[in-house]
Amino acid sequence: MPELPEVETTRRGVAPHVERQKVTAVRVYDRRLRWPVPRDLSRRLVGRTVDRIERRSKYLLFRLGEDTLIVHLGMTGSLRVFNVAPPRQAHDHMDLEFSSGIVLRYRDPRRFGAVLWAPASKREHRLLAALGPEPFSPEFNADYLHRATRGRRAAIKLALMDNRLVVGVGNIYANESLFRAGIRPARAANRISLPRFARLVQAVRDTLTEAIARGGSTLRDYVDSRGERGNFQLACFVYGREGEPCRVCGTSIRSVRLGGRASYFCPRCQR
Repeated sequence: MPELPEVETTRRGVAPHVERQKVTAVRVYDRRLRWPVPRDLSRRLVGRTVDRIERRSKYLLFRLGEDTLIVHLGMTGSLRVFNVAPPRQAHDHMDLEFSSGIVLRYRDPRRFGAVLWAPASKREHRLLAALGPEPFSPEFNADYLHRATRGRRAAIKLALMDNRLVVGVGNIYANESLFRAGIRPARAANRISLPRFARLVQAVRDTLTEAIARGGSTLRDYVDSRGERGNFQLACFVYGREGEPCRVCGTSIRSVRLGGRASYFCPRCQR
C-alpha cells in the first residue's frame, strides 16, 4: 500500500506539471472506487486552476481556490503524467487534461483508492479531521510521543502505525525506524522512556527521508508519476529479511506477528 514516501514521491512528480495549470477536460471511465467518483466532477473542475498540490498523511490535496480535490491511492493506485496519453487500459479510472496538454491519469486495479471533492468549508473533511501530526512537523516530538503513549499497552510498532498518533508510518517504515532506534517492535509503548522516544522520532524522520529519496518502496504494484518503481526495499535493514544476517552485527533477523503482520527485528541491535 502506498504510504507517506510513495505519496510524497508522487506529489513531487506531479506538482511541477499540474500546479498553476487550468483543467480543460475530465474523463471518468470507471466511477467504482472505494467511494464512487462524484458524477459532477467535470462540472466542478473544468475551467478551474490547480493552485498547488499538498500532501496530508497519505492523501493528495489538489487546491483550487478554497475547494479541494482529494486523491487517495489506496492499495494499488497510481497517478501518471503523460505528454501524450496512451490508449486507456483496464483499471484506468480517470484522466484530467490541462491547458498545457498534460494528461494526469489515475489507475487503480483493486479500486481501494478514492477521488473525492471537498468544497470550501470551515469544517475539515472527515477523512482528514482525526489525523495525528505529520512526522516532519514540530508537533511530532519525544515529549508528545511520551505523553500520548502513557496509557498504551499495545506494542510500539502498532502505536507507530496508528494514524491518530502520527501519520504515514506504514509497516515497512515502522520496522525500519524501530531498528534504527534500537527498539524491539513488540515492546509496550508505555514502557519506552523519553530519551528512547527522542531516538525514535529522529529514526522515523531519517527513514522516511531516505525512502523519499529512493522513490519509496515497490513490493508489487507501486510506480511513481513517471511509471518508475521505488527501491527503498533494497536498502532495508530488517523488513522482509527474516533469517538473514543483520547488516550491522551479523545476528539472524527474526520476526514476530503483531496486529496480524510480520514484524522484523534484530535481537542484538534492538534490546
